[in-house]
Amino acid sequence: MAAQHPDRSRPGQVPAPTGDDLAGYLRSQATEFLRALRSHRETGNGPSGAEGAGDAGRALRRSARRISAALHTFRALLDPAWADALRPELAWVSGTLAQEHSQEARLDRLLLALHRLSGPAPLAVRAVAHAGPARAGAPSPGAERGSLTVGAAKAGALLERRLTLTRTRAHSAALDALGSARFHAVADRVALLASDVPLTPAASATGLGPQADAAAERLAGAVAALPLVTAGDPYNAQALVHGLSPDPAPHPQDGPWHQVRLLLRLHRYAGEIPGAAPADPRLRPAAEALTRHRDASEAAAEAAQAARTPRITPATAYALGVLHADQRHEVEAARFAFQQTWQHTP
Repeated sequence: MAAQHPDRSRPGQVPAPTGDDLAGYLRSQATEFLRALRSHRETGNGPSGAEGAGDAGRALRRSARRISAALHTFRALLDPAWADALRPELAWVSGTLAQEHSQEARLDRLLLALHRLSGPAPLAVRAVAHAGPARAGAPSPGAERGSLTVGAAKAGALLERRLTLTRTRAHSAALDALGSARFHAVADRVALLASDVPLTPAASATGLGPQADAAAERLAGAVAALPLVTAGDPYNAQALVHGLSPDPAPHPQDGPWHQVRLLLRLHRYAGEIPGAAPADPRLRPAAEALTRHRDASEAAAEAAQAARTPRITPATAYALGVLHADQRHEVEAARFAFQQTWQHTP
């Protein structure tokens, strides 16, 4: 007799989901992937141009991430060799397609921060006049802001040159990837997934609850291990010193937080299958806080790397140093927001 799964449903609720529900979810995500791919091909040379292709690319990334996450979380219900072979390929697709957008967003973030920190003086780079109101606690007008303004325009121009070049390379890499034999092989496998999900023989009678619970437990363990004592300090001198040191390695305090963001994503996606995981209103705001954390961390690293450019003026280096410190404070603010959200038990 096939193994029975515990019934996690309550009276009046839908029955607890099984491998059949997982198969339906994977088929729907595979269909979304193929629809986005068709849209990308149709809009790439159409009247909507880059905007339509960008929307299609984001849809491709979303579906690729969700399929990959399901293969990871519910691997026990799937053919393991098939899941292990497809998952890294989907991660390659989503990672490659994300690079251009991330470079664009990072540049916008840094230029807007420079504008906010240096005041209304023009920045002779990208139209940044649409910047929002100054954040509470931003430097007041005076000598420090005047000194910052001297180097802000050159710092902004340097960042634009660096990130525009990186974005152009990422765009070319994405186009090359979408035309490669490797991507076509992934698309063919996703097309098969849209009609045939390789479940294990017992999957139809196996509940998704234990696997979803395991994802939640991994997340809880990672949150419990976060370095809150030092990394949660809003005046984290260690973080600032590391970022401006000659060492270009990623900041060691950020790694555990990035890991929590990935585990939170897996947990959120598992909950998209109705009944697989209990509803938790903290997940979306917590995910938004950790996304802000990642963006600020990467922006700070970019400012620090730009500050290491040979032969830049002291004023430019000063502006980039202030920008780095500002983004590291944004990192701490995001950590605080995550903690405040997560401490509210649903």
